Amino acid sequence: MKRLIKAHIFISGRVQGVFFRKNTYKKAEELGVLGWIKNLPDGRVEAIFEGEKENVKKILDWSSRKSFPASVDSINLEWQDYTGEFKDFKIIN
Repeated sequence: MKRLIKAHIFISGRVQGVFFRKNTYKKAEELGVLGWIKNLPDGRVEAIFEGEKENVKKILDWSSRKSFPASVDSINLEWQDYTGEFKDFKIIN
């Protein structure tokens, strides 16, 4: 039986205007991770990742890497109870 988990994150750094949300969307689709990602007015990006533990950890690792032109300075991570509320992964504008 696969363990299902949920992560709520806030990402700081150069993560807006550099296709960070679009690339995260592609990675979530590839891994079968559900949830959403959006820009915040203060320059951070907020996301919820929900799915199999192994895949959520993979997208968290992927999200924290520094890759030009995006540059992640820090991630604030909060583990939450899995809810199963998502049917896909979305970019929220």
